[in-house]
This record gives sequence, structure tokens and C-alpha cells, in this order.
Amino acid sequence: MKETIRRLSLRLPACVNTEGLQTLIDYLSYKEATEKSKAKQSLADALAKDVKKGWWANNWERFVK
Repeated sequence: MKETIRRLSLRLPACVNTEGLQTLIDYLSYKEATEKSKAKQSLADALAKDVKKGWWANNWERFVK
């Protein structure tokens, strides 16, 4: 199946807070990246927990002195 690419251009006034828009773009990027994944949410949650645990093990001293 051939992949279809869609392009979207937005013009926003300078006063618009783009933080929410960036969150939406990040979510759409996530959906695209995980579209064909067969991984279960419980596996993703366990992986995230392990990554956080490892990060804290490596960075604990930077924050707790």
C-alpha cells in the first residue's frame, strides 16, 4: 500500500500561544509513529517505568544532596 502524505499549513497571529498547538503536533507524530505497533499498553507502561527507574538511579545525586 502506498503511503499518503498530507501537508497542512497554518497561519496564526503572533499573539497565539503555540504551546497547545505543539502538544497537538507531538500527539499526531506519536500516533503516526505507533500506528502499526502491536505492543500492548501494559508493556509500554512497564518499559517507561524501567526507563524512569534507570534515569533516577543515574541522576539521583544531581537532585538530592
